[in-house]
Amino acid sequence: MRFYMFLVSSREMLHKAQIGGYAVPAFNVHNLETVQVVVETAAEMASPVILAGTPGTFSYAGTDYLVGICKEAAKRYEMPIALHLDHHESFSDICGKVEAGIKSAMIDGSHLNFEGNIELVKQVVSFCHRWDCSVEAELGRLGGQEDDLIVDAKDALYTDPDAALEFVNRTGIDSLAIAIGTAHGMYKKEPRLDFDRLGIIRGKTDVPLVLHGASGVPDADVRRCIELGIAKVNVATELKIAFSDAVKQYFIENPNANDPRHYIVPGKEAMKKVVQDKIRVCGSEGKL
Repeated sequence: MRFYMFLVSSREMLHKAQIGGYAVPAFNVHNLETVQVVVETAAEMASPVILAGTPGTFSYAGTDYLVGICKEAAKRYEMPIALHLDHHESFSDICGKVEAGIKSAMIDGSHLNFEGNIELVKQVVSFCHRWDCSVEAELGRLGGQEDDLIVDAKDALYTDPDAALEFVNRTGIDSLAIAIGTAHGMYKKEPRLDFDRLGIIRGKTDVPLVLHGASGVPDADVRRCIELGIAKVNVATELKIAFSDAVKQYFIENPNANDPRHYIVPGKEAMKKVVQDKIRVCGSEGKL
């Protein structure tokens, strides 16, 4: 009898990555085609993978559709997949999606003060852990844009190592997203990451650490972050740019095209190359 895997929490795969010295890539997906690209590529490279969706993505695609598509992908390739709630801010919203079968959630209370962030995260952890759903939270804020949220660079706060220790101990989270100089979206100039801060945070905490805003960060810097303790790397904008640019080019070369079964293919192929590159940078190939 064939054994089919379904949607899982990210807890075990991130702990394995932390112990193994690599990172699990988390790719933002939006629809059937982007799920296909990520899962097919991860299966070919035997890489663990997290499929992430922002609130806007779930509103666009429909939670039931995304859960169904990802479950079928897990069955087809007989591999565990974590469908992850990326940058969710509403407790009730997370509850509804966890009840729909999602087992990995990020509660983003980084816009709140320290105590407010802790109280919100504790509420989410208490609920999610009853459903075997892992919880990621964020301390410090990233600049740039995520969904409809825009954070100016001057408002981006780096994560304080001592606060990170207290935050982890008081909330019971499974992973912590930290701010060390990355930003959402693409960079206007090469980012300068605070590797020393990352090393100190790693020394004070024991949960897997998460790097948001990895699109456009030099590969060498991402690898250095992984060496210093990052166990999950989020990639979104680079995927969208590669996909959309390839589709635009197809229409330039084929102005009368009207069949999505044709014009979507170049987008998927371009996105696949980015997924392959990021899996190699994360060192997760062959770790499934």
